[in-house]
Amino acid sequence: MAIKEASDTSKLKNWQIKLHTVIYESDTPAGKAFDVFLLIMIFLSVIIVMLDSVAIYHIRYGHLFYIIEWIITIVFSIEYLLRIISLSRPWKFVFSPLGLIDLLAIIPTYLSLLIAGSQTLIIVRALRLLRIFRIFKLQQYLSEMRFLSVALINSLRKISIFLMFVITAVTIMGSVMYLVEDPKNGFTSIPQSIYWAIVTITTVGYGDISPVTPLGKFVASLIMLLGYGIIAVPTGIVSTEMALTARNRNEKHDVCPSCGKEGHDQDALFCKICGTKL
Repeated sequence: MAIKEASDTSKLKNWQIKLHTVIYESDTPAGKAFDVFLLIMIFLSVIIVMLDSVAIYHIRYGHLFYIIEWIITIVFSIEYLLRIISLSRPWKFVFSPLGLIDLLAIIPTYLSLLIAGSQTLIIVRALRLLRIFRIFKLQQYLSEMRFLSVALINSLRKISIFLMFVITAVTIMGSVMYLVEDPKNGFTSIPQSIYWAIVTITTVGYGDISPVTPLGKFVASLIMLLGYGIIAVPTGIVSTEMALTARNRNEKHDVCPSCGKEGHDQDALFCKICGTKL
């Protein structure tokens, strides 16, 4: 009995490994074919959602779109379950960013049975097209995306402090413009004046409100000059963080068979998240 149980366990483990190779890796013909098939389904689903939003197509082909969408949803549901089954620690994948995206890709169709119109949320499936970087061996681009994400996250605190300064500046400038300009020129309130300051300092310049008095034009000139400096500061912050992050770029792209985590160090033997051997 014990021997039979051990044999069944071993068989299940081998089955999980084979399934994991097909679903999470694209090194084999079967794995690449699986991922390309998913890409086609994702493209088709997104196109159908967009076409169905056009009134004339909805009237003519709405029923056909509905049937195709349910077929695609069933396919994605099966694929989602297979991804969970192929991992020894599936909850790691379920609560990961890619796992949540996969879940969001199938929920809207089922939700449409309860809430009318919610099926339009299926457009989030477009996010799954990011898998194309892994499918076609464009791993260097996936690495660049991860590199940029780390740099932006590391810059978040500094940029947040800088934005606080910008908000303070436009509040002060907007209040000044409210005092020096006549309401008939468009500066009818402090919030309206702050809106003008934001549009001006970001160099957007809609032109719906503009100063007329000499003092107002002088203040506007200061805001315009300040705007050029404001554009440069976040760029400098992110560039610095990118340079610092580049020093530690030494990752490999093996997918953990337990939790599905990618982006381990080149010399890593175990997953940095769950400790499973790579």
